[in-house]
Formats: sequence, structure tokens, C-alpha cells
Amino acid sequence: MWGEIVEPVKTQPILTEEEHDGGKFELPVKVEIPYPKFTINQPTDPRQQRQDTPRVSRAETTCVNNMVEAIAQSGSPVKSQQIGEPELTLEERKEELLSQYRSRPLVFLERYHASLKPADLSAFAHVCSDPRAQHYSQVIQRRAGDYTDRTRVRNHRYAALRALQREGKYFSEEQMRSRQPLLYEQYIGQYLTDEEIVERSQEAMQDNAEETTGSTTAGLAHLLLSSYQEHLIQNRLQEEQEREDGAQEEEEDEEDEDGDSVQRKEEEPTVGEKALLREEFLSQMYQHFLDGKDRDFNYSEVDENPDYDNLDIVSRDAEDKYFDEDDEYYEEEETMTE
Repeated sequence: MWGEIVEPVKTQPILTEEEHDGGKFELPVKVEIPYPKFTINQPTDPRQQRQDTPRVSRAETTCVNNMVEAIAQSGSPVKSQQIGEPELTLEERKEELLSQYRSRPLVFLERYHASLKPADLSAFAHVCSDPRAQHYSQVIQRRAGDYTDRTRVRNHRYAALRALQREGKYFSEEQMRSRQPLLYEQYIGQYLTDEEIVERSQEAMQDNAEETTGSTTAGLAHLLLSSYQEHLIQNRLQEEQEREDGAQEEEEDEEDEDGDSVQRKEEEPTVGEKALLREEFLSQMYQHFLDGKDRDFNYSEVDENPDYDNLDIVSRDAEDKYFDEDDEYYEEEETMTE
């Protein structure tokens, strides 16, 4: 009937007539019929195969590799090592960093965020919803914005410094002496001869005369102006000297208590040493200006003036030195506030 399972008919072995008559009977030869083997088909869809293997995105091959390369070359510690253990090579540092990033990206972000830039944040897009990732992303972006502002300001000030040097008046010896009388006295003034002091006074009177030209009383005016300015300089020098002496007395008292007091003997410097002292004085005055410490100078006219963006900045070595010192100061300050 239809729908019924019919079992295969078992057939007996066929014996010849001689075998029946003689009573001889042999078991039939056993013939094994192999059963078909069934196997589970593997997925042929390539999309399903990619789900079972780690996926390395294009972002990781570019952004992550660049980020890891920069951190590895920065010298930041990437792994705890025992005393006497050989330092990791650059390739080993990169492998260690890449392993840390892949296994624990949030810990990686927290540990190395000080070395990261806004361009590196795309490497953490897969954890951007985490509050920790959002916090450090803001820190990195804020630091980059501050760095841009500081870079613009110091570029403006350096350009203004070069312009003032070419103009010659602001960084003339008399003008610098009026701004920093004690510093000038320590580096230059105390070693001047009588002839040099007279020459300095004549130059100051000449500068004042140029400012009062055209007046019938020009001679008397510039003389009075020079005397008044010298009076101001001397008063300021005295005030600064008193503060300096007070601070020095405190240091000497501390040295006496510690038993480390040392007598200092002042000697007249040679001509070469005087030249070096003058260069050091000029260097400090330039740095003082760049740091925004000239009290009577209106820095807003420089810091916010776009005209200084396109000025030709020369003496790149000096500029880089100032920039490097400024970056180190900012990094130390940022580390202390975190």
C-alpha cells in the first residue's frame, strides 16, 4: 500500500543440486554493502566566514599604526621591566602597544592620552559611547586647541621681537636699562668705566633731543627729560636692590644654619667675559619680552594682530629654542593639574 514502509526481502543463498543431495551446506559469503556517509556542509557564504575571524579595518592599518608608531618613538614606558632586563626594541614596543590597544582600548586611551592628538581619536570610535572615552577625547581636543592658540601667540611675539630689534629703539641699551635697572646693573652697569658711563649719558640725551626737536626750548627740555628719567631709573634700581638684598639675606641665614655658607669673591671680568655678560643680558631681555613680562608693553596689539601672521621670521634656531622651552613648561604644568 501506498505510504507503507516495505522492508527489503531477505533472500536465502541458492544451492546447487549436488549440494542438496550430498547434504553439503556452506554459509553464504558475507557481502558488506557500504552505507553512504553523511557530512554537515560548511558555510559557503564569505560574509559568515568573516564573522568567525578578527576583522582588521582600514582605520586600524592607518590611524592605529601611526598612533602606535608615534608613542613607540616618544620614549614613553609601555611595559614594566625588571632591573637588568634589556630594553625593548622599537618593533617590540610597537607590538606591545598594538596588543594593549586591541585588548583594552579604554585602558590604552587613559594611559597614553597625553601623547595622542585629535587625529588619533578615530581609532577609538568603537568605544566612543563610554564616558571615559568621551572624557579623554575632550582633554585631547582641548589641549590641541590651547596648543594652537599658544603657537599663534608666540609666533606673533617672535615676529614683533624681530621687528623691534630692527627698529632699534625698544631694545636700545638705555631703554632696556630703564625697564630692568637691576638686571642691567648686575650684568653691565657695575663694570662700566667712567668714560663709558659718560658716553651712555650722552646717548640718552641725544635720544631725548630727537624726541623734542622743533621746539625753541629743545635743549632745556631734553636735559630735564633725561634728568627725570635718570631719577626714575635710580629709584627703581634702589627698590629692586632692596628686595634683592632682603631675599639674599634670607638665603644666607639658611646657609648659615646648614653650615654651607660660602664666601664669594667678586673679580673684575675680562673684556671677553664682559662681552658674554652683555649677550646674556640681551638674551634675558628678549626672553622677558617673549614671556609677556614687560609691564609697560601692550601685548594685545601683538597677540591679536593678524598682521604678524605673515611677517618673515628669521633666526629659526632661537625661535625653536624658545618654543621648546615653552612646550616643556606647558607639559609640566598640565601634568601637575591632572
